[in-house]
This record gives sequence, structure tokens and C-alpha cells, in this order.
Amino acid sequence: QVTVVESGGGLVQPGGSLRLSCPASGSIFSINAMGWYRQAPGKQRELVAAITNTGSTNYADSVKGRATISLDNAKNTVHLQMNSLKVEDTAVYYCSAVAIVRGRWSPETFWGQGTQVTVSS
Repeated sequence: QVTVVESGGGLVQPGGSLRLSCPASGSIFSINAMGWYRQAPGKQRELVAAITNTGSTNYADSVKGRATISLDNAKNTVHLQMNSLKVEDTAVYYCSAVAIVRGRWSPETFWGQGTQVTVSS
């Protein structure tokens, strides 16, 4: 199996920055992509940003220009740098990894437990 664990959440003032990190570990044959999703109270989980192992990225319109996702392929770790944070960025942020487990053939999606990000003055 594959385990992903988020870190870096917390309380941030509007206009501030934070950096989320998420290493993937376990019986990993390969990582196809990793990403960050978020879920605010009463809302559905939504994509924030995703990156493939070749470096292609995808961002939600709401964070374009404020977020940068990066993937350290050697460490199977994805980072999300978010700047100019807004109150509406408040949510639980989840890391996902699309990976092929050793001994298996198809990619599977694995999720972390989430980390709370609160943007408030």
C-alpha cells in the first residue's frame, strides 16, 4: 500500500503564505501524479492543484497566480506553496497520490487524512 501524510497547515492571516508538504511512502513502483484538494465546511471537495511526474500542472482558477505546486520525484514528495491567502481558502487540504503499487499493474489513488488551513485575522 501507499501512505501519504500532509503537513504544514495552520492558522494564517489574510495575505499570508504557507507551504504544504506531502511525502508518499510504501510499496511504490511509480508515482504518476500527485495533487492537493480541499474541502470547506458544507462544500464538496475540489481540486486545488495537481502535477504529473513529467511536471505538467493544473490549477483551480481560484488559486491561479497564488499557488505553486512542485513534485520532488526522488523523494515522492509534493509541495504546495500558497501566497496571498484569502479567507475563502480556509478548508481541510488533502493530498492525493496516483501510484502503481509494487506487484500490481494499474494506478490507484491514495489519500491523506487532511490538514486544516484557516485563514483569519
